[in-house]
Amino acid sequence: MSVYDVIILGGGAAGLFSAYNLNSSVNALVIEGNSKPGIKIQISGGGRCNFTNLSVNHDDFYSLNQHFSKSSLSQFSNHDFIEIVKKHDISFYEKKLGQLFCEKNSKEIIKMLVDKIGAHKINIHLDESVIDLGYEESFIVKTNKRSYKAKNIVVALGGLSFPKLGTSDIGYHIARKFNHKIVQTEPSLVPFVYDDFSKLAGVSTDVEISVNQKKIQDDFLFTHKGCSGPAVLKISLYWNHGDEVSVNFFPLLDFLSHLMKFKKNNPNKNLIKYLKTLLPDRLVEFLDLPDKSFQELSHKEISSITNKISDYRFTPTGTEGYKKAEVTRGGVSTKNINSKTMESKLQNGLYFIGEVVDVTGLLGGYNFQWAWSSAFVASKSIKEKLNG
Repeated sequence: MSVYDVIILGGGAAGLFSAYNLNSSVNALVIEGNSKPGIKIQISGGGRCNFTNLSVNHDDFYSLNQHFSKSSLSQFSNHDFIEIVKKHDISFYEKKLGQLFCEKNSKEIIKMLVDKIGAHKINIHLDESVIDLGYEESFIVKTNKRSYKAKNIVVALGGLSFPKLGTSDIGYHIARKFNHKIVQTEPSLVPFVYDDFSKLAGVSTDVEISVNQKKIQDDFLFTHKGCSGPAVLKISLYWNHGDEVSVNFFPLLDFLSHLMKFKKNNPNKNLIKYLKTLLPDRLVEFLDLPDKSFQELSHKEISSITNKISDYRFTPTGTEGYKKAEVTRGGVSTKNINSKTMESKLQNGLYFIGEVVDVTGLLGGYNFQWAWSSAFVASKSIKEKLNG
């Protein structure tokens, strides 16, 4: 059995970019369980792939070690990936809030990666699932088809989101075998479940949503199961089961002062009719506000109305789970991973990159950027080791 310089476990965004950043002098192999590489890239962003964001820093990521991502992001930034995309003549556009998408199709990103990997003479074995990893002088990778040996291993096996794509906990299993701790995993960037909102399904509006001292302003969508939309998906990154969520339906307005001024100038106007000029009709009806003219409303009532609209509180009963989650929060603890190289501090030659690590980005291209950045530094470290 020949010994590879490096075997990359997983042919998603992180795994492919790790191979992309090697070269033809490195004897490498990528092992992917699906029939095609980069399937999550292909389906992301409605098939256009939100491949990064114009503004990226470590505060856009959630981790028990909030500073861990700094080194990777500084060594390979969003601007570095944008330059690669430009170099390959892939046209892209900014959709909203710095989110960059392919103009044509996400398959362009996959082709860019796979073509370069092919130029490096690195094989990608598809339909081959990793079952186990051991170590006896070199690493021994066991798959559903055969076994391999390698001097270095890059674990890019992702998390538990999108189970229909064949995701599994094998990355965490491997980490535990080498004595790495796992930070509790949770579905994230995921819709909330809350039955009381079912009658509002389809209603959307711009809000500021907050939980655990984190605030997000973006679009909020009521669904048959609860609520979704960018605001909800983003805030779910900071939500834990049982936490109360606050929603401000007028994030750019001091609503109490606004209502008091309106009352003074329009005493005969009806509150409900006026609010329906500002918010969706069904939402106003759902809030169960007094059907009175402004002159009939006391200051106490206006304060109560303001609280309902500027600080509407609810406690989700849960989330829609991994089947609807964009990513997995938690994963391999960063405590025993070198932030500059992504190499294990407990086992030389073992690297963890991408979603399998306890670094989770906000919605908007941040998780792809983490995949690119962490993959880059791991491959850089491996090349330096092999050349040294």
